[in-house]
Amino acid sequence: NPGFGGLSDGVNVMGIYRDQWTGFKDMDGNAVAPKTMLFSGDMPVKLLHGGASLSIMNDKIGFEDNVNINLGYSFHADLAGGTLGIGVAFSMLNRSVDFGKFKPTVENDPSLPKGEETAMLLDANFGLFWQIPETFYIGLSATNLFESKSKELLSSSSSSASFIGDRTFYLTAGYEYQFNNPLFKLLPSVCIMSDIASTQFNAGAKLLYNNMVWGGLNYRYQESIAAMVGFKIKDVQISYSYDINTMGIAVQGSHE
Repeated sequence: NPGFGGLSDGVNVMGIYRDQWTGFKDMDGNAVAPKTMLFSGDMPVKLLHGGASLSIMNDKIGFEDNVNINLGYSFHADLAGGTLGIGVAFSMLNRSVDFGKFKPTVENDPSLPKGEETAMLLDANFGLFWQIPETFYIGLSATNLFESKSKELLSSSSSSASFIGDRTFYLTAGYEYQFNNPLFKLLPSVCIMSDIASTQFNAGAKLLYNNMVWGGLNYRYQESIAAMVGFKIKDVQISYSYDINTMGIAVQGSHE
C-alpha cells in the first residue's frame, strides 16, 4: 500500500524471505516450490508533506521468475485524530517464463513458445492508509491499476497470448488492545486480497510482551495456519513463521 509510505518515524527498512511448500518438486524432480524475497523501505519527507517508499521483490514459482520494483509517494493529511496517507506508486515488473521446461499435451504445438520468454510491464499502484498510532489502522489499495499488457509471446502465431498484470485489491486493518497489565498487548489484524476472480482472506493476532517478544497465529482461509514468533532488540525486529497447509494435499509446510 503506497499510502503507508512515511507514516512511521524515521527511515524504516524490511527484508522478507519466504520458502513455500519446502522441497516440493514436479514429476521430473524439478524444484518448483514458490520462493519470494522482498526488500522495502520508506521514510517521511517533510518537504513533500508526506513520505517516499521503495520496494523490490523477486518471486519465483515453477518455471516463472518475476522481479517487481515499486517507487511510491504518499501525501499525508490529518484526519479524525489520525493521519491519512494518500499514495501512488510507479510499478515496473520484469516477468520471465522458461516454456522449454513445460510438457505440452500436444508435442511440437506451433502455438506454444519453445524457450524462455521475457517481458517488461509498466503500471501503477494506488493506496489509502489511515492510522491512529498505537491504536488502529485501516488501508485500502490496488496494484496493477491499468493491467498493462506485454507484446505477444509468439509473433509468428495467430494467438494473442501475452503477459498481463493482474489488478489486485487489498483491504487491511489492525487494532492494538492494551491489557490491564501494561506489559501485554494484543495485536489482531485482517487482510483481504482479491483480483475478482479469486479472493483470499487472512486473520491473525500477535501477543506482545514488554514490547520485546511476541508470538501469534495467522489463519489463511482454505490454505494454511501459521505460527509466528519474534523479538526486538533496540530498533531491530526479527520474526519467523511456519505455515501448516490445510488444503488436504501432500505438500510440506512453509518457512518465512
